[in-house]
Amino acid sequence: MKEIKDLTSQELREFLTDASKNWLAHDGLWFQAVEEKYGMEAALELDRKAWEKFTVIEAKRIMKRLNMKPGGGIPALIQALKFRLYAHINVQEVDEVSDQRCVFRMKRCRVQEARKRKGLPDFPCKSVGIAEYSGFARTIDSEIETRCLVCPPDPHPPDVWCSWEFTLKPKK
Repeated sequence: MKEIKDLTSQELREFLTDASKNWLAHDGLWFQAVEEKYGMEAALELDRKAWEKFTVIEAKRIMKRLNMKPGGGIPALIQALKFRLYAHINVQEVDEVSDQRCVFRMKRCRVQEARKRKGLPDFPCKSVGIAEYSGFARTIDSEIETRCLVCPPDPHPPDVWCSWEFTLKPKK
């Protein structure tokens, strides 16, 4: 019988992708159950509360794994974004990069694309995304500010689901 320690590098990458998909499926099923019982507004409120905590846990674990210290600025944030569970199953990019600023774009989002295939409207994830991306960035470096450039329910370009600007607070 095979164990994780016996997997090849390629099999481990595939396992990580599957684990990321499972995590996202559970998140979606949890949300749908809450929405069905309590409605969209309550589900969004509870989802925000969960993401406020989860995003910090995820950022801290990534930092520990990569031996990153808090306060690494935009370069540390860009590195950490590559290790989020989303990074293994969505298509994302970071550009407009400087030591003071970067722009993150979610080019393909499994959640939104699944809804689109089912003929459903975009998931209105902006309020959750604000909590999620702000908390993640602040955990990496407390001096990073996050601004939503576009996220559903906002209209968005066809090749971008959401976009976030991260900037370092100016030194006083």
